[in-house]
Formats: sequence, structure tokens, C-alpha cells
Amino acid sequence: MAKLVRIVRISKDEAIRRLGDAPDDKRFWANDGRTIKNLKELGMSLSEMNAGTYQYHREGGRNDFSKWVRDVVGDAQLADELAKADSREQASRAVAQRISLLESRI
Repeated sequence: MAKLVRIVRISKDEAIRRLGDAPDDKRFWANDGRTIKNLKELGMSLSEMNAGTYQYHREGGRNDFSKWVRDVVGDAQLADELAKADSREQASRAVAQRISLLESRI
């Protein structure tokens, strides 16, 4: 069965918004003490954080990274990719690829 690919056009303004900083009260607070305010920081944090911190935010079926990207950043497609990621390395790559795409729209 062929996989359906969802193609969504992203405007320059929307790309800028998604790459921008979250408001102070909507930043991602990781259990290792770091705060994340945008996708670039999320990608960097995912590549640096230890497995325990990553698992903490994914355990019990919850995925705090995916929820934050969906609810705060407003990027459902990236949120879906993060929900499917089996490791922090995969999650980090998904964020890096999305950043690259968004930057190409600017």
C-alpha cells in the first residue's frame, strides 16, 4: 500500500513564525533544567540531552516534544514525526530537516 504524503504549502510568514521564539510562558521546560524557546534550541537539546531525559518526556505514551511542537510551535507535521521517532537521534534529525525546510521558505 502506498504511503500518503501530506504536502502543505508554508508561506514565508508562517515559516518565520514557526522558527521564532515561543512566549516566555510557553517555553519547553525539560526535566534536566534546560528551557527551550524555539525549534533550533529543540534540535540542539535533543542532540545533547541524555537518554534518561529524552525518555522522561516520552514515557507512558506521552510525548512532550510532539505536544509542544503541535500546541506552541503550530507544526502538526513535525509533531507527527516526533511522535513516531524511536530515539532522540531520530527526533533530532526530524527537527533539523524541518528547520532546513522552513529556512528555505524564507
